Amino acid sequence: MLSPCLAVNEKGHLAISGCDAVDLAGQYGTPLYVMSEDEIRRVCKSYVQSFQRFYGGHGRPIYASKAFCCKEICRIVTSEGMDVEVVSGGELYTALQAGVQAGRIHFQGNNKSAQEIAFALENGVGDIVVDSLWELRLIERIAGERQMAAPVSLRIKPGIDAHTHDFIRTGQIDSKFGIDLVSGEAMEAVRLGLDLEHVQLKGLHCHIGSQILEVEPFVHAAEVMLELFSEIKNQLGVELGHLNLGGGFGVHYTQRDDAAPYEDYMAAVSARVHAKCEELGLTLPEIFLEPGRSVVAEAGVTLYTVGSIKEIPGVRNYVSIDGGMFENPRYALYQAEYTCLLANKADKPADYTATVAGKCCESGDLIQEHTPIQRPQEGDILAVLTTGAYNYSMASNYNRNLKPPCVMVAGGESRVVIKGETYEDLVRNDV
Repeated sequence: MLSPCLAVNEKGHLAISGCDAVDLAGQYGTPLYVMSEDEIRRVCKSYVQSFQRFYGGHGRPIYASKAFCCKEICRIVTSEGMDVEVVSGGELYTALQAGVQAGRIHFQGNNKSAQEIAFALENGVGDIVVDSLWELRLIERIAGERQMAAPVSLRIKPGIDAHTHDFIRTGQIDSKFGIDLVSGEAMEAVRLGLDLEHVQLKGLHCHIGSQILEVEPFVHAAEVMLELFSEIKNQLGVELGHLNLGGGFGVHYTQRDDAAPYEDYMAAVSARVHAKCEELGLTLPEIFLEPGRSVVAEAGVTLYTVGSIKEIPGVRNYVSIDGGMFENPRYALYQAEYTCLLANKADKPADYTATVAGKCCESGDLIQEHTPIQRPQEGDILAVLTTGAYNYSMASNYNRNLKPPCVMVAGGESRVVIKGETYEDLVRNDV
C-alpha cells in the first residue's frame, strides 16, 4: 500500500486507519472523501520533530491549507504545532473560524484584493507574503489608513526550474508568482519594503514548485536565497529575521513515484543552510517550510460506486463511477496519475485494465486511463488512493453535481468533518 494508514483487512477489503472502506461507503454513501487523521498527525509530528532536530526549534512548519482546507484540518495541524498558510480571504476566514491564532497565519497569493489585505490586517495576521511591488504599495496604503504597521515578507522568484509539470512550476523566471531576483527587482522591493512607513519587512519567501521528487532543487533554492540575504546585509546593513523555503515535497501517487522521505529533504537543506550561513557570515534566520500536499495527500482516499461497464474490444474498457471531474479535476487538468483498486476486492489480483470514467457530460471526464484494477462489477466500491490534496479543494458543482461529504477516520472510528451538499445548497444563492 502507498500509505501507512492503508491495509487489507480480514474480509479482503481496503481498510483506512482501521475502518473498512466498504462499510464507510455503505454508511455515508458515495462519492466519499475519506481522510486518515492518524496519518495526518503522524506527518505533522515528523515535520515538527525535524525542526527540533535540524534547527533546534529555530523555525517551524506551516501547513499550506490550499491542499485541503476546512475547519477541522486547521484544528488538527495547529494542535500538532504547525502554523497555517492561506491564499485567499476564504481560506483566511476558515482558519479564523477554526480558532487559529491570527499571528500563526501566513497570507500568501498573488493579486490579493484590497478587501482581503484589509481583512488580514484587521485580524492581526502574522505575515503577509508580498507577491509584487504593486502589492507592497497597496499594503502600505491600506495599513496607513489604519495607522498600523503591516508585517510582511517578500516572495522571490529564485530562477530555479524544478522538474515537475509545467502547470505547477513556480520558481522559474517565467512565472506569475513572485518578485524577480535576476533582474534586480528583488533588491528594489527590499529597499522599498525597508523605506515604507507602514510596512515591517520581516523576511523572504520562495517556492519552486509542487510534487518535486528530488532533494537537490530545494538545496539550491536555499543557497540562492541566503546569497540574497547576504547581499541585503552587505548593501543595506540589515539582516532579515526569517527565510521561508516554501513547500512542494513529492508524494506517492503510484508505486513509480520515488518520493524521498521528508527527513531526507530536511537533513539536506538544513546542512546547506547552516554551512551557507557560516560561509556568508550570516546569523541563522528563522526557517519556515510550507508543506501542504505532503501532509494530507497520502492520508486521503476517495470512494465511488461502480455503475455501467462498457467494454470496447481492442480499444478500452470504460468503468463508470458516480463521481468524476467535479470532485477530482486533476486528471482532466494535467493527467495526474493515481492508484485505483476495488475496495471490496482488495485481496484479489489487479488483472483488468480499466479507464475510469466520471458521470459529467464531458468526454474528458476521466479519473485514470488504462489502469490496472480487479475485475469489476456493478455495485463494486472503487477506491482512488492519495486524494487528500487538491481534490476537495478543487471540487466544483459542474453539471450541478453535489460536492461529496468528507469523513475523518482514526483508530477504527469515523466522523463527518464536511457535510455533503444537498440540492437545496445548489440553488441557495439563485435569485
